[in-house]
Amino acid sequence: MSTPESRPQIDDDVIELAGMVFDAARAGDTEGVRRYLDAGVPVNLTNGSGDNLLMLASYHGHAELTALLVERGADINTQNDRGQTPLAGAAFKGYVEIFRILAEAGADPDAGSPTGRDTAGFFKRQEMLDLLG
Repeated sequence: MSTPESRPQIDDDVIELAGMVFDAARAGDTEGVRRYLDAGVPVNLTNGSGDNLLMLASYHGHAELTALLVERGADINTQNDRGQTPLAGAAFKGYVEIFRILAEAGADPDAGSPTGRDTAGFFKRQEMLDLLG
């Protein structure tokens, strides 16, 4: 049985682990994230800004990791605290392959603010708009 004195250490350990998982997603460490998921880390783990692992991987340009997270059931339509979706992030950054992965997985191009469709249109990313049909 844990005592009140032991709980902060457990909480600190969990916070440290979560930080490592988010860092791995930002860095595109596909195998590292895969190991974390295999060990039981939730695929939709979300940080204090509302960014889940998929948001971080897609926004930082990591197509292989984005595909893994989609395959593992990540919420492709998640919105962070600013209303941004992974699809809109990929459009903003110009990551066509990531946009394609998300669109083919069924990401809603009209979710969020701004939407993925609006973002692709604003930046004149015709190849992305073509993927939406």
